[in-house]
Amino acid sequence: MLDGLRQFIADIIAPHAGDRAFGDSDYRLAATALLVHVVSLDGQPTQTEQRKLHSLIESHFGLDRGTADRLIADATEVEGEAVDLYHFTSVIMRSLNEDARRRIVQMMWELVYADGQVTEFEDNVVWRASDLLGISQRDRIDLKHAVAERAGGQVKDGVLGG
Repeated sequence: MLDGLRQFIADIIAPHAGDRAFGDSDYRLAATALLVHVVSLDGQPTQTEQRKLHSLIESHFGLDRGTADRLIADATEVEGEAVDLYHFTSVIMRSLNEDARRRIVQMMWELVYADGQVTEFEDNVVWRASDLLGISQRDRIDLKHAVAERAGGQVKDGVLGG
């Protein structure tokens, strides 16, 4: 499922492959791994989803394109090795306050809505991650509705309506 994204990342950073630039305790790596997980849930990430991921990483973490590529590559690697979301969410919980964690959940929703569809799997993963990040159900749902509204649709199971 992640092979296409991994190959895409490998093609970008081939000269740097081997050692990770971002450590396991870096909240940016943990947050990006969650985002990579979300963008990969419904199969091969589309070009739109890949662009959205890069845009979110660059703007939220204030990174240039090359550093964002490296972070996404490192996150793709650790996400592929992970057995659950807890490792990532625990790093984020230790590093960020509630507002910053809420922003991570918002970024997850932005990726979910990037392709115009919300699958049951995507909704469930954001719910589980939000819970592990200490974000209330109300906040999670409010963030979902706000992102859906900005995406030009309404919250529905399956496909965005307009």
